[in-house]
Amino acid sequence: MENIYFDNAATTRLDDKVLEEMVPYLKENYGNASAIYKLGREARKAVEESREKIAKILNCKPNEIYFTAGGSESDNTAIKGIARANRKKGNHIITSKIEHPAVLETCRELEKEGFEVSYISVDENGILNLEELKNAIKPTTILITVMFANNEIGTIQPIEEIGKIAKENNIYFHTDAVQAVGSLEIDVEKLNIDSLSMSGHKFYGPKGIGALYVKTGVQFDKFISGGHQERNKRAGTENVAGIVGMGKAIELAYENLEEHNKKIKELRDYYIEQVKEKIPYIKINGDLEKRLPGNSNISFRFIEGEGLLLNLDLKGICASSGSACTSGSLDPSHVLLAIGLPHEIAHGSLRISIGKYNTREEVDYLVENLVEIVNRLREMSPLWEKFIEEGNK
Repeated sequence: MENIYFDNAATTRLDDKVLEEMVPYLKENYGNASAIYKLGREARKAVEESREKIAKILNCKPNEIYFTAGGSESDNTAIKGIARANRKKGNHIITSKIEHPAVLETCRELEKEGFEVSYISVDENGILNLEELKNAIKPTTILITVMFANNEIGTIQPIEEIGKIAKENNIYFHTDAVQAVGSLEIDVEKLNIDSLSMSGHKFYGPKGIGALYVKTGVQFDKFISGGHQERNKRAGTENVAGIVGMGKAIELAYENLEEHNKKIKELRDYYIEQVKEKIPYIKINGDLEKRLPGNSNISFRFIEGEGLLLNLDLKGICASSGSACTSGSLDPSHVLLAIGLPHEIAHGSLRISIGKYNTREEVDYLVENLVEIVNRLREMSPLWEKFIEEGNK
């Protein structure tokens, strides 16, 4: 087998139906959506239709959806935009220790501007400590930003409870839902979400296109200055083909969501059971129930994740040892450290994220090679040798 792809949390293959929908807006209907002639009007119509599709899925108004270049821009726009626009009300922000770098780095930048940020702990499964969150609230708190589901360990946060806490305290609530959209039902009204980030390439749409939901009445500063696109909040010529693709992708994702998730979860559970049966001295990271359907994160003791990935790659298997945005780093995952894993175990983690194109045969191929690679790497490890000599203590 060649190019067996198990890194769907990093990005997904473009759905053929999505590409088919996009092609006319790259060729015949290539007009600028801001132009008043027919080509421009056709482009504008396509943009607004996609906005309506996304709004329908989230249960919000179309004019509460703003198109961006992706999840990171959406996070930056929401967090910086809300913080700066509401600075007269306060300067305190609350987030969690396991957020995506697009959130954590944005918060650190705001700290340099004089904002105060509280970083809330999570338990051993990656679930936010709600009591710590409540206790962190101050009269100056203006924003809570907590991810919907974690990109590394797949844990789904108690978003409804967080939204309720935020609403009761008159605090804006933003969630990075980049991993959740396309996999989970999301109703922003029911969940009391004031702002939400998403990215098209996480649910079989194109790269380079994202969206930001901001509830009517929530003040936020623009992130990109220039023209008057996106109701004067996001300057730049609209990526019409990307927007059309994202609209089609989200529509397809929610047409058969339950059936799609059932298949993926069955494959994920089968993979975990096979690994548990065939490879000793492992630790499954993240909550086993409150978890994204395709996510598996397992730490293999006595080996390095980098070596594991390289050897899998030689077998044509694509996987990850953490988030794609930080995989170039030799430091252990901040998420795994936050849930209490020691450095040596965190270093040996493997994230497998199963998608709709994966098969049972591919999972069998993965497990077969994983068993061989883990055994070989352990035989080369002085830590493993010491562990055996000491009687497996």
